[in-house]
Amino acid sequence: MLRPVRADRRTQPPRPATSRGMRLPLVAAAVVAAGLTAACGPSTQPVGSAAPSSAPPSAGAPAIESATASPEASPTASASASASASASATPRPGSSPARAGSAAATGTAAKPSRTSSAAKPAAVPGPGYDSSADAQKLIDAALRTAKSEGRTVLLDFGANWCGNCKAADKVFAQPQTAAILGNSYQLVKIDIGGNSSANSALLRKYSPSGGTYTMPVLVVVSPSGTVRTDTHVTGNPPLTAEGINSFLRQWAS
Repeated sequence: MLRPVRADRRTQPPRPATSRGMRLPLVAAAVVAAGLTAACGPSTQPVGSAAPSSAPPSAGAPAIESATASPEASPTASASASASASASATPRPGSSPARAGSAAATGTAAKPSRTSSAAKPAAVPGPGYDSSADAQKLIDAALRTAKSEGRTVLLDFGANWCGNCKAADKVFAQPQTAAILGNSYQLVKIDIGGNSSANSALLRKYSPSGGTYTMPVLVVVSPSGTVRTDTHVTGNPPLTAEGINSFLRQWAS
């Protein structure tokens, strides 16, 4: 038998689920905030304030401060920051060190670049004798160059109509003889086959023994102007490659 429902019983409304439903988001937010605090350190800004600007540190502040957590941060965050700083300070394998201060860090000074100071071989005059050339100026220039480049001066007195002079010119043009001349001598050719009194005076100056000269007259002179040998006195070497090369090597500087 069914009991009649009392008309005056009032059904109580269900409790609002708002209080229970809001607890879960608040708990989740607290957990997230705790995680951020452990990773980045507690924020020094009040709630609702703007995020701090990423302004560069002052000139006197050490750069490591930008990577160090605040004193209130957890030990895990401090260890992570220290490990990151150590990793950034350690160079990667194969990477080149910074140029600035690298010499001071390694304890070695940068070596100055070296440049070659060897003089180029001297130019060897072609065959024949120039009767219009100023022989005195040529000799003066040859002495200066020989002194600065460590060579010896070879004076060749001859004439264009002289057969022996032409034979000597052919040997001078050969590669081996030309190399000896270019490396060790400043060759000056002086014409004494014409009517140049100045050139005849130069011959007597460097070969003062006088008498009848057999051309070519080869005179080896030091950079200071001192005569080392004179073929008018000693006689000419054989006018062959072997004879002239031996003569040149003997008196080379």
